[in-house]
Amino acid sequence: MSGKKQELPVSDKPLATVESPMTETIKKKKKKKSKHSEETQEVEVPQEVTNGEELSNKEKKKKKKRKREENEMENKKKKETDKVPEDSGVSNGGESEQKVVVTGKDVEEAKYAALTSFAESKLPENVLDCCKTFQKPSPIQSHSWPFLLDGRDLIGIAKTGSGKTLAFGIPAIMHMLKKNKKGKGTRNPTCLVLSPTRELAVQISDVLSEAGEPCGLKSICVYGGSSKRPQINAIRSGVDIVIGTPGRLRDLIDSNELRLSDVSFVVLDEADRMLDMGFEEPVRFILSKTNKGKWLRNQQLIATWPMEVHKLAQEFMDPNPVKVVIGSVDLAANHDVLQIIEVLDDRARDQRLVALLEKYHKSQKNRVLVFALYKVEADRLERFLQTRGWKAVSIHGNKAQSERTRSLALFKEGSCPLLVATDVAARGLDIPDVEVVINYSFPLTTEDYVHRIGRTGRAGKKGVAHTFFTQQNKGLAGELVNVLREAKQVVPADLLKFGTHVKKKESKLYGPHFKEIAADAPKAKKITFADSDDED
Repeated sequence: MSGKKQELPVSDKPLATVESPMTETIKKKKKKKSKHSEETQEVEVPQEVTNGEELSNKEKKKKKKRKREENEMENKKKKETDKVPEDSGVSNGGESEQKVVVTGKDVEEAKYAALTSFAESKLPENVLDCCKTFQKPSPIQSHSWPFLLDGRDLIGIAKTGSGKTLAFGIPAIMHMLKKNKKGKGTRNPTCLVLSPTRELAVQISDVLSEAGEPCGLKSICVYGGSSKRPQINAIRSGVDIVIGTPGRLRDLIDSNELRLSDVSFVVLDEADRMLDMGFEEPVRFILSKTNKGKWLRNQQLIATWPMEVHKLAQEFMDPNPVKVVIGSVDLAANHDVLQIIEVLDDRARDQRLVALLEKYHKSQKNRVLVFALYKVEADRLERFLQTRGWKAVSIHGNKAQSERTRSLALFKEGSCPLLVATDVAARGLDIPDVEVVINYSFPLTTEDYVHRIGRTGRAGKKGVAHTFFTQQNKGLAGELVNVLREAKQVVPADLLKFGTHVKKKESKLYGPHFKEIAADAPKAKKITFADSDDED
């Protein structure tokens, strides 16, 4: 249940004994394993060895020993260097071994070859300063940078924690350095990043602010639930990059405090999520205010690809965008997460939650994230847990941004390592050491389930996701079974009782999705039938 690798027991007995009539027995080495290190006792070798065959055996054993020690040192170094931040560089999840599919016009040209190192990009040192702690570009970066740096429109699809922010961030910085003519007075932004949630916007802003600082680029993050005045003052002082949520961006545009006429590099991060939350109209409005003269060369889209996103891209992107898919477009969960599904009655969830916390959070020091479906439910769970002695905080859409920021800070720093959240934290929470996710309520879509449990098992670590599944969720049983089977997880018999039928993919607002349309598919042609009185 802990998700840790099982270690084989080590015997104190020698593996073999080699005897010779002319020498004493050669004593085999013994290994003594501790939690963090391995000590090796040296082999005792007799002084006299006259048998040639025995001498040969001795040399072979020495070579094997040296080889084993070299391998152990290499593995140790690899583990140390692989401990990298999640949002850039090398992913520990084995993503480099995943299937990579690149489609679009002229994608096989030599200039678009995937990068194998940062040096191959030939970018300035100050631009790559934010990548200095990473060994090489992550797969989404190595395959997308050549296209984005060449001004191509791109749809990038990769799992969470794969370095997507710098995948569009580095090309955005280069675009701005080429475009911006820095001078005195107010500067309008050149780059715009749209995000569906405040938490994700802040996370993107942190990465881009750090990346742009060595290049002298200023960024600002704007979102609702907080005072406009500091955001307006920052915009008036001049900014290069604006990261924000659709609602607040539109407010600032309507009040003439934000002008996007110079924006020629646009990013829609988690575009499917934005449209699913009902932001299509404000997104269209915001995009219409950007530099349409340069639109076809400079709009970038980083998101998953359901049908409504395809329609938006058809309207605002180049007719032949590049599409880079790392892994599979099929719904799949992180394989480093142990998924436990428990089918139970609604009324049993409260006591079962307490029992799981006593199991997973007994020390009240490790980080545990509890997901609720509704804001009211999150508030109730927070009070319920607090009255039973648990130190818990919550975040959801009804809380002021200052409260959400404070709760998240307490969770990150470990002062209050038990967080109750709605799906606002399903995609915007980037904390590598969340050990356990508990889904008190199953989400409205299986995609949200995959994103929720992806909050644990990050940066190469193992995680546990314990989920309550009730009668009300039976319509999603088939999709959940597929996710479990793909990740080689146990499918409980009680879940199979609901059936394995998979409904057509359905959006919360737009209804069912049909067959996905390829990014480079030709547009449909209008067919006109002439009127005729002829009979067949």
